[in-house]
Amino acid sequence: MRRHRNVKIVATLGPASSTYEMIRALFEAGADVFRLNMSHGTHDEQRARHSIIRQVEADTGRPIAILADLQGPKLRVGVFANPSEELVEGAAFRLDLSAAPGDANRVNLPHPEIFAALEPGTSLLINDGKIRLKVEDCGKDFASCTVTVGGTISNRKGVNVPDVVLPVAALSEKDKDDLEFACELGVDWLALSFVQRPEDVIEARVLAKGRAAILSKIEKPAAVKAYDAILQVSDGIMVARGDLGVELPVYSVPPIQKRLVRGARAAAKPVIVATQMLESMIEAPVPTRAEVSDVATAIYEGADAVMLSAESAAGKYPIEAVTTMNNVAMSVEKDPTYRSVIEASRVVRRESIADGIVAAAREIAEATNIKAICCFSQSGNTASLVARERPHVPILALTPLMSTARRMALTWGAHCVITEPQERFKGAVLAAVRAARDGGFATDEDQIVVTAGVPFNVKGTTNILRVAPCDERLISRVDPE
Repeated sequence: MRRHRNVKIVATLGPASSTYEMIRALFEAGADVFRLNMSHGTHDEQRARHSIIRQVEADTGRPIAILADLQGPKLRVGVFANPSEELVEGAAFRLDLSAAPGDANRVNLPHPEIFAALEPGTSLLINDGKIRLKVEDCGKDFASCTVTVGGTISNRKGVNVPDVVLPVAALSEKDKDDLEFACELGVDWLALSFVQRPEDVIEARVLAKGRAAILSKIEKPAAVKAYDAILQVSDGIMVARGDLGVELPVYSVPPIQKRLVRGARAAAKPVIVATQMLESMIEAPVPTRAEVSDVATAIYEGADAVMLSAESAAGKYPIEAVTTMNNVAMSVEKDPTYRSVIEASRVVRRESIADGIVAAAREIAEATNIKAICCFSQSGNTASLVARERPHVPILALTPLMSTARRMALTWGAHCVITEPQERFKGAVLAAVRAARDGGFATDEDQIVVTAGVPFNVKGTTNILRVAPCDERLISRVDPE
């Protein structure tokens, strides 16, 4: 089932999308990656969804990536004596460690680690930023604040502290349990929430033990500041615009998104743009024009994937949401302006033989009538390097490892194919030719570019390029046994 687009679609599963019929329909509509949100649902429910995805994969014969998204620590106020209270701008309000029910003057904040990081002048955001407080005085067990933006506050509303790096681990005990569960289940990617520093990613990588790739969610100002260091130790990035838009001025998010996407592209690591992409389709069968433009912008920027959250997990129109995203992607990628934008934003890197090989493959494809670039990859690294070039022809990523094929399902333009292990380059060329023909990418009259590393099945050895005819008889004449 060939996709006629390069950008990938991530669909979150939930109550609206937990049956075989619905998950299969979402895949056929265009979903390439399925997200399991560990913030919602039991382990048994997630195990059932995982099993269904793998059944769809087996039935369709196409590798599918599964992304488990860890919840991260949740910082919340305590409870109130009344159902809610109204905080008025300019009024005093106190946060403390007392477990007594709150009122219009104070409430419990059961997070001493927050008090340890506060100082006068720090901003506190409550209920997704709808209420804003400014710290006037603070100690190890309290913060006396002034309400700068008033509103209604009620039980267990979330708290954001955008101005400081909190001494809070990115992995709570729940996250560690969920991480082990997801890895044992066999997910391909782990999305790490509440990342503030590269050490957070390293901790998750140690716990994962190579069983899943680590994708860092950039959703806090501290992560934006430390982005280069976080990117270096991550396998992929998610631009989580929801919390970014709470903790930073909303007008700063678009340029941050552009910088994060471009940085991940330069590093040849997949990047997902997420949150509120087709939000209105939770309730409506069609999106707003602004939402369509938002999805299109991420695609023009060269993002590897765009993501649906509640639209596919709990909305009324999950299939329509995926179909809309697929149609927007195909429309954008057919636009001549798309190629000029992608090529203008390409980052040139010539630091290794592999960099030179994949750049040459892209340039040959652009200069001649090449139908596809076929790359053999043990780890997925070669396919990622080819994808960084954003070629105008399809990328066939061939690997003998199902785990690698599944992870590459998140990579821009990668059509993942499972092949037999290869020992000789001629065998690799023949396998590439057959994959190109079987997938409808080329005919006997066409040519493809083949890249590989010799010796085979060794990570990081990409060192050979060949322009090959898709007629096996011609290959046999040139490369006799």
